Amino acid sequence: MSSIRSDPIHRIHPEPIDHFDRVPDSLLLLVFNKIGDVKALGRCCVVSRRFHSLVPQVENVVVRVDCVISDDDCSPSSSSSDKSRAAGTFSNLVRLLFGGIVKPLLALGQLLGPKRSALSETLNNPYSSSLSVGPGGGDDGEMDQGGVTHHSPTQVLRNFNEIRFLRIELPSGELGIDDGVLLKWRADFGSTLDNCVILGAASVINNGHLHVPEYGNDGLCISNNINNGSNVGSGDDNGSIPESFYTNGGLKLRVVWTISSLIAASARHYLLQPIIAEHKTLDSLVLTDADGQGVLCMNRDQLEELRVKPLSASSASKRTLVPALNMRLWYAPHLELPDGVVLKGATLVAIMPTEQSASKKEVSDASWLSAAFEEPYGTAAKMLVKRRTYCLEMNSF
Repeated sequence: MSSIRSDPIHRIHPEPIDHFDRVPDSLLLLVFNKIGDVKALGRCCVVSRRFHSLVPQVENVVVRVDCVISDDDCSPSSSSSDKSRAAGTFSNLVRLLFGGIVKPLLALGQLLGPKRSALSETLNNPYSSSLSVGPGGGDDGEMDQGGVTHHSPTQVLRNFNEIRFLRIELPSGELGIDDGVLLKWRADFGSTLDNCVILGAASVINNGHLHVPEYGNDGLCISNNINNGSNVGSGDDNGSIPESFYTNGGLKLRVVWTISSLIAASARHYLLQPIIAEHKTLDSLVLTDADGQGVLCMNRDQLEELRVKPLSASSASKRTLVPALNMRLWYAPHLELPDGVVLKGATLVAIMPTEQSASKKEVSDASWLSAAFEEPYGTAAKMLVKRRTYCLEMNSF
């Protein structure tokens, strides 16, 4: 009788219906793919069991990090004698890159675990994502520093089952450059370097609002460059490199830019090996930085090439070996872009392996050179490639 009496109450006050449950999984996955960010997806994981089961199916993932930790910071066993060893400029550059990338970031290796209770506990713990190939990291990709457990991107991404598009963003570019100097690069890799484009300038002036020093960072006299005219491919210089470029250190600076960019690119490529090996579904992988200094790209064919053909690596410097290269260089003492931006000592370098077939991508074709950079720098590449071309060669290193 009591159950019969309670029926009218249930009819008047029915149990609440969660209309969100009516949303199909395909639509939720579309939303998760728009989110992309690993930290946000980690939070979504603990909302419900349904979200917890769907997040591993996300195809578009973005990993953002905020700071770099050196190998010495990661390894408690490093001695003072090790720290006192002299290191060259490029060694320090590589150490800076390899140290790690950390941020109070949810560790998805923990968040996507099978225990629901562990997910809630993880939110209250100080976890970070760390990229380290130094001796401080364990086999499981974890390391402990200052009471904070750092997880490598490899470990963070391990429980994503169907990643197709992966973007990893470092906190900054590896190359320390002076204020006002422009240096950008983009490199495509398979098992080794496919091509690289570098755009640099001694200084950038926006609509003449910035102060123009009498001499640029490359030692070229700015006033003389301005007098040469701002039109590309015309004027007194006729696209030629002025003699001062060789005598005042301009060429040497460009060589340093080129080598440093290639080392940074090959170091990034080396670090991506375990991620590429574990995620067979990848169609696109981009490793960039918040400064927009360098971008490493790999498409599906290039990713598969790396899995089939192991890369040639330098174990000492922990980077992919750079093959013998053919380079094309274009230079303009003064390059004025349509939007008013002026590049002083503008330089474009297009790089391809010596053994690579010339038919694969014509180095003088402006389309792939300009596509490497966002505007206004894509336009700068188009303008520079119309000038006189200078050919260089570089041995493998």
